[in-house]
Amino acid sequence: MLGALRLNADAAGSTVADNSNAPRDPGPFGDLRIAPSLLSADFGLLAEQVGEVAPAADWLHVDVMDAHFVPNLTIGPPVVASLRRHSSLFFDCHLMMTDPARYLEDFAQAGADGCTVHVEVGGTNELIAQMRSLGLHTGLALNPDTPFEIVEPYLGDVDLLLCMTVFPGFGGQSFIAEVMDKVTLARAAVDSGGLALDIEVDGGIDTTTAPVAAAAGANVLVAGSAVFGHERPWEAADAIRAAARSRAK
Repeated sequence: MLGALRLNADAAGSTVADNSNAPRDPGPFGDLRIAPSLLSADFGLLAEQVGEVAPAADWLHVDVMDAHFVPNLTIGPPVVASLRRHSSLFFDCHLMMTDPARYLEDFAQAGADGCTVHVEVGGTNELIAQMRSLGLHTGLALNPDTPFEIVEPYLGDVDLLLCMTVFPGFGGQSFIAEVMDKVTLARAAVDSGGLALDIEVDGGIDTTTAPVAAAAGANVLVAGSAVFGHERPWEAADAIRAAARSRAK
């Protein structure tokens, strides 16, 4: 299988297995990054699919759904631990969960490098403190209908702001362009405050919408269907990067 061959043959660090719990470097704040979304991969061939896309990826976006905060159920720490043995990519775990505090330590021990929780579940200060204590790259997400003002007080306390450009729960949805207003506000806050903060978008990202998001100020682009739905997913990821780079701030 091509994925398995690429996983073993490529000499890049991102495709070499890493069994340690030492945190992997996310890269400099503000750099353009492509984060393929595991939600759209073939769950029967996860390691192979990660191997295929790794040479063109900066992070791997791991979609964790609990069938409560969102109506779908996906993967948990055991799958993260299994994938960790096959990849040294930075694992960006998006916890779409009602009670993330219960599982943060499990994800950290499984090999997650960063975890992002939703502001909508509450207890934000406590969750940020817990992620920091576990040595996790710390992220905060907001849904498309959540006002920017809800997350604004926390921007100086986290490493990543995830602006959902679809409602979480399912892959393959259409990009909600109105979210770009919040991305613009976030970028202005980062620039004016000199904040060490990445701005991530997730949902409907492809070669058409990536430049729109980059122009608004997003620098981490999560792409699922547009990458793993392509016959050559590494080429799809490269194309999204090229499209975004043309408009990146």
